[in-house]
Amino acid sequence: MQDWQERIAIDPDVCHGKACIRGTRIMVSVILDNLAEGLSPEKIVEEYPPLTLDDIRAAISYAATLTREEEILPLR
Repeated sequence: MQDWQERIAIDPDVCHGKACIRGTRIMVSVILDNLAEGLSPEKIVEEYPPLTLDDIRAAISYAATLTREEEILPLR
């Protein structure tokens, strides 16, 4: 998804400046945590009615962009 910037907002007055889905207080990290736990995008949308499947895709795309910008090495 190329237009994640249209769906992700970072505002110091909302959720302590953490990346959220625009117009909500649902943090990108919450979406990613749910995906990591095995929830399907459809189930996440069901659990968080303000979200759409495009919001889920935007969160994934945002995370992918972050990994290209900075690498965190795993512990050995």
